[in-house]
Formats: sequence, C-alpha cells, structure tokens
Amino acid sequence: MNKYDIINLLKLGENQNVEFKLDCNNLIAIGNEVCALLNTTGGFVICGVNDGWEPIGIDNSDNQVKRLEEIFQNNLSPKAPIFISTQKVEDKSLVIIEVPKGEDIPYAFQNDIFLRVSNRTRRADIETIKDMVLRRQVEPERWERRLSLADINTDLSEKEIDAFIKAAKTRICFQLQEDTDKFSILEKFSLSKYGRLTNGGDVLFGKNPAIRFPQIRVQAVRFESDQTDDTYLDMKTFEGPLVSVLNDVFSFIQRNTPTISQFNKYSLFREDKPLYPWEAIREGLVNAFAHRDYSRFSGGIFVNVYKNRIEIKNSGRLPEGITPENLQDKGHLSVLRNPDIAHVLYLQGLMEKIGRGSLVIIKTCFDNGSPPPQWKDDDFGVSLTIYSRIIHIETSIVATASVNVQVTPEVMRFLNIMQGEMSRKDLQTRMKLKDDEHFRKAYLLPAIEAHLIEMTIPDKPRSRSQKYRLTENGRIFLSKGQI
Repeated sequence: MNKYDIINLLKLGENQNVEFKLDCNNLIAIGNEVCALLNTTGGFVICGVNDGWEPIGIDNSDNQVKRLEEIFQNNLSPKAPIFISTQKVEDKSLVIIEVPKGEDIPYAFQNDIFLRVSNRTRRADIETIKDMVLRRQVEPERWERRLSLADINTDLSEKEIDAFIKAAKTRICFQLQEDTDKFSILEKFSLSKYGRLTNGGDVLFGKNPAIRFPQIRVQAVRFESDQTDDTYLDMKTFEGPLVSVLNDVFSFIQRNTPTISQFNKYSLFREDKPLYPWEAIREGLVNAFAHRDYSRFSGGIFVNVYKNRIEIKNSGRLPEGITPENLQDKGHLSVLRNPDIAHVLYLQGLMEKIGRGSLVIIKTCFDNGSPPPQWKDDDFGVSLTIYSRIIHIETSIVATASVNVQVTPEVMRFLNIMQGEMSRKDLQTRMKLKDDEHFRKAYLLPAIEAHLIEMTIPDKPRSRSQKYRLTENGRIFLSKGQI
C-alpha cells in the first residue's frame, strides 16, 4: 500500500474494512480489531491517526511493528498471515496492518472471538460462534489442510525446517523452548496434525513431495525464438521443498536472460545491467507458488523464457472478484487460496504485503523501462508476462540485403574470434573470460538471439559435445567488414 492509497482511506474514514488507531500502545485492542477483520471481510488497521482522521505519526514505528508481529503470532488462533509495514504520510510514520479475509473462521484473539459490524468491532455471541463453527464443519477442507501420505519421521527435510525456524525467530521473535521438537512447531503452524503432515507441510518441507504430488513440479524452458516451439536453449524440471524450488527457478531465469554491459564514460569499470526487473520476476514467482491451485493434478507451474519476455503460468483461476483488470488498478483485498503456505512464505521474508504484489510488479517494470506486464486468466490457468526493457545503447548497425541487425561491442568482439566450430570453453579461453555467467549473458545469448551464431547440436542444447559456429547472417556480417 502506497501513501496515496492511505490518503484515500483517510478521506473515507472508518468503515467495515478500515479501523484507525491513535497509537500502538493498546496491543490488545489492536489484536481484537485484527481478529474481527479476519472473521469478516478482511481490511486494514492504520495506527497513528487521530479522531479527525489526520495522520499524527508513530514514534519508533519499526519497533512497534516487531511488537505487533510477536503478539499476533502468540495470541491469534488459528495462525493467519498478517502483514505489517510502515508508510510515511505528510512526513508522519504510520503503521499499516493488512488483514486478509480469513479462511479458517472462527479466529480468536486471546481466546475471544470478535466480529466487524459496520465500523465497529464487537465480541461474537454464542449463537454466532455456533453458526461459524457449523459452517466450517460443512465446508470442504482445503487441499493444504488434508493429510499427506508422507512419513513425518523420514520424509521431512531437516535443512528446510531449520531454515524456517531461523527465519521465524529473526522476523517475529518467535519464542521456542530449547526442548521443543520440530513436530510441535509444524503443528503450531497447522502443517501437521494427528502426528501426520498436512499436504501444505509436505509441499513446504518434504524432501521430495513430487513423489506424492506430481502436479507440484515446475518446468522451465529457455526458447531460442519468440515462439513456443521445439527449439530451446535450456530446459529443466524442478522438484523438492517449495522454497528451494522457488530459488532454483529464479536462478534458472537469471542464468537464461542476457545482461547488457556498458562502460560509463565517467568510469573505468564495466556496468552490467539485467534486461528484466528482478523484483517483478521474484514477486511473480512467489505469487504463483503461494496462490496456485495445488488440488489440480493436471496442473503445475510453467516458466517460459523467450527472447524478449518471460511468462509465468500456474494452474487454477483468479479468486472470485479479482480480474486481470483490477490487478493493474489500485490493488485489492487479498483472497488467499493457501493461507498456511502463504504464512510460511511471509515468515521467511518472501511475501511482504497482501493484495499489493501486482502493484510491485507494475512499478518495478516501469522503473526498469519495460513495457507494462500483462495478466491473463482462462480455463488453462493464470499467466503473467514480464517484458525485457527497451535498450538504448551505443551500437554498430549493419544493413544489407540479407542482414539488418544491432550488436553490442561485446558481441562484435565475440564474432571476431569465431573460427569454425568452437566449444564454449574454447570461446571463453580465447576471449580470456573466466566468469561463466557474464560470458553467457553478455556474449553468447545476445549473439544467438541476433542469429549471428548457432549451436551445432540444437536439439540437445546442454550436450557435452555442443559447439557454436557462425550462421550465414554472421558470415555476411563479417564479410562486409563491419567488425
């Protein structure tokens, strides 16, 4: 949420979804408000606003955020991902608490259940609580809460659980007694019950949950052209604990996208700039992993890297009330399909705000100089397309009857050393380049994309026998004496 969103909320005043607080001193009252919003439609608690709806600010706002995170974690049941941040309005620091609509009602704060009615919060009566419990019992259990066939004693990744506990302790001052076992921790976060892992716990912390759920595999492909075809430069299928797979897929994208290298006229050092906004790609991936429909056995996540764009596709549809159009508007109250999984991602610092991921993607694409991102929602799933930035660099331009290409100085140097068929190792040695990733992004990929060089074994891009040679265009380019 940016300051303009907050200003608009201040103008509208308190309502069903918005509550103002003068300060953060009364943590119990704030906890009651959060509980009430979880049990109704979700919303915002904004601290640092007076009775006249004017921002007055919060002292030591960062410390207040930590206090709030700790009290929600220790007193809210069942657990829910509550996102807390600070934002400056009129030079006043406000604390913003973003609350999703709860998926596990009734929620209780310190064993009391609250509801939001109009612009007021009240304690739920017995009849209302009975009705809420009954509705929960008759509604189908979420996929992530169903019991997995995994063996909780042998199928868990100790490394992943330890990383999660460490992150939770750092982020929310999560308190653990020394003798607390890992099974109790999983149960505390609704990732196990009755001594068995839930599907959500299995996806997050199982050594290889894809054995039980093939639909959680992620396929990533780097295509040579702008189209989906049989010619690709790299392809890999990822499986394992969710966060590890997320990191591996992000690394795959980084490895398969070029970097533009330039020398600033005021500096002796080369400046490498990625073509894509990494924050937007990271946000798009996290959203795909957190919000996808895991129950669809024919589903999955697919990442396609093309010459000028990246597509991230996941199974399922957008939640009711959310469309590709309002994703590009002013954000929205989040509807979490997998709140348990989302909560763990939040505690590990991978999710920050709810209902604002699309705005982060749009902003970082704009800042990068890329065209606006595009969302699509249909029966095949949800897809996000992020485009490379528009490049303005000093180049050598060649225009002949057969060739019309733009190349960077790096590619010109690269073509100059090509002799017959050469392996990647030979090329790097000839160019005296030790950094594999820099060579791939600044030299090899741009030359392939310009159709100036080609692979000798295009059907097996990762073959040990792979070599590279000039294309017909590359030979014409050189014969014209342009390099």
